[in-house]
Amino acid sequence: MDATDLARRLLDPIPAHRTLGLEVVRAADGVGKVAAQVPPALTNVIGSLHSSGLITLIDAAGLAAIIAAIETPDGFNGVIPLGSAAELRFLAPARGRLTATCRLEEEERTAVAAVCSGAAKVARTMTEAEVTDAEGVVVCVGSFEWSLRRR
Repeated sequence: MDATDLARRLLDPIPAHRTLGLEVVRAADGVGKVAAQVPPALTNVIGSLHSSGLITLIDAAGLAAIIAAIETPDGFNGVIPLGSAAELRFLAPARGRLTATCRLEEEERTAVAAVCSGAAKVARTMTEAEVTDAEGVVVCVGSFEWSLRRR
């Protein structure tokens, strides 16, 4: 199911996303893709996106992928996703327009679907995303551990 509009509605208002200029590119079939043009105010001493911006991209791509795993239009209603741990690996300077992509594996999609359908009240899952620059160079990879709860 294509949940891009839903992901935009849920992710756009988040202050960190607005500060970064984050854009939800796509959220469908368990794949989340977000992008941002690196703002000069968020760069480090070498002109690369600061780690806080990179974790924002990794977090948002994972959350977009989780939203993209819903099976019905209202499947995410009442679901509260909270991060419990994160890890980043820096591979190259992160400059220009960056895109983060996360694809949920079948196990993660099943866990998300159980909470979204109401079959489970709580699930723990992990997302992994990679951030590429405009030339397709992978500049960072990261993972996020999530706790999903239904209200």
